[in-house]
Amino acid sequence: MKKYIFIFLTGLSFSAVQAQEIRDALRYSQDNLNGTARYRAMSGAFGALGGDLSSINVNPAGSAIFINNQFGVTLTNNSNKNDSDYFGNKTTEKDNNFKINQAGGVFVFNNQSNSSKWKKISVGVNYENANNFNNAKYSAGTNANDNSIDGYFLSYADGVPLKVLEDNNYRNLNNNDQQAYLGYNGYIINPATNDREETLYNSNVPGGGNFYQQNAERSEGYNGKLSFNVATSYEDKLFIGLNLNSHFTDYRRFSSFYEINDAPLSTPYTITDVRFDNELYTYGSGFSFQVGAIAKVTNELRAGLAYESSTWYRLNDEFTQDLFTTTTNAAGDIRSNPLADPKTTNIYDVYKLQTPSKVTGSLAYIFGKSGLISVDYAIKDYSKTKFKPENDAYYTSLNNSMGDLLDNTSELRIGAEYKIKELSLRAGYRYEQSPYKNESTIGDLTGYSGGLGYNFGSTKIDLSYAYAERSTQQGFFTQGFTDGATINNISNNVSLTFLFEL
Repeated sequence: MKKYIFIFLTGLSFSAVQAQEIRDALRYSQDNLNGTARYRAMSGAFGALGGDLSSINVNPAGSAIFINNQFGVTLTNNSNKNDSDYFGNKTTEKDNNFKINQAGGVFVFNNQSNSSKWKKISVGVNYENANNFNNAKYSAGTNANDNSIDGYFLSYADGVPLKVLEDNNYRNLNNNDQQAYLGYNGYIINPATNDREETLYNSNVPGGGNFYQQNAERSEGYNGKLSFNVATSYEDKLFIGLNLNSHFTDYRRFSSFYEINDAPLSTPYTITDVRFDNELYTYGSGFSFQVGAIAKVTNELRAGLAYESSTWYRLNDEFTQDLFTTTTNAAGDIRSNPLADPKTTNIYDVYKLQTPSKVTGSLAYIFGKSGLISVDYAIKDYSKTKFKPENDAYYTSLNNSMGDLLDNTSELRIGAEYKIKELSLRAGYRYEQSPYKNESTIGDLTGYSGGLGYNFGSTKIDLSYAYAERSTQQGFFTQGFTDGATINNISNNVSLTFLFEL
């Protein structure tokens, strides 16, 4: 018999079984185009150029191109616009934020021995906000497939004995059984029979009506990268460098799904509306390294090659949920059911994530003192992304899914600069392939950029504007109820860098 008393739990935290998803892995495997204003204005095509504080994050040999010590800080305003299409209904949500995006410096030590072919050593430290997580999305519309969120709770409940849901509190269950527990105590699903061994469940959401649904998602946080760099120059023709990178992340995502249906009312109480809230907090740190080289093929032509290792993260997740439902009968009597709020924070076991490595090849042509053009081409295999420990059954399944669904991708960046005395004019283009084989879950990214800079001598000021666009089509939930909106994301970024030479 359906249980009509929900057990409230009070402020408990505990360790639970993991519930990571593919999108969690991609969050830390993908980088935004961040850095100095000059770097952004040229779309990050600096693998064979060097001489910019952010260039060492593409090719660590780039710091050996510097002639003098240099320090810089970058202020950035980032604006996101998400246009959503959910079964023909269009909505728009915007987010705008201002941050210190980059800060760092390079020290150059010239070799005083004229007989040595090793001309200099450079040492650098640079911080960058590798990924800005601040974003907001809102989707709303009538589900043309007549699908309800009941499918989500049924997918987790089927196979779970009724006694498990009746005899346990939310905090004593693993993540999958917790979802079934919420659906059962929120009156969305009922067991097929009263047998406590029953493992089949039916929906308490009536069919035959229209399902109006809303999904709001807000995220905030950052993925920071602190690079310790050393590089050297051999006869000022070959430059070799190494980065040791420390990564740290702080991420929050809050999502709220709402559904109401206008199905004909029946004698027993049935669900008329649902609100399901989820909040994820992830924090942790990681390590990676980079090696690279730049060669002056001629006085005008430069070639670069760089390798960026996997980033090995140790991450912590905290997760909270609540569910609110309303039931109505044929007589029009309405019951606002208790808020199915366990008042519990799921604190998952510390887990590891290994992101894919990256190889970048670059060419640049220098037109004397008047300008340059540069091209970077990078390869990254997202199917190599791994959650660990790999002998964990859940992670084994998730890693296999990533191997099947994710792809080996390429990224193209093109940048140009033209100088008119102390004034520099810049422009750039970038194209990044989807990490998914189907190219629709997350689409390809296309970006354009431009900017200018002015050299005051020992001080430089650079300004840039960058535009990027990418579409996604991901379900609001990963199983049972997988309908979702098509979202076109447009990012507009304005950066201002102050540089000081000593």
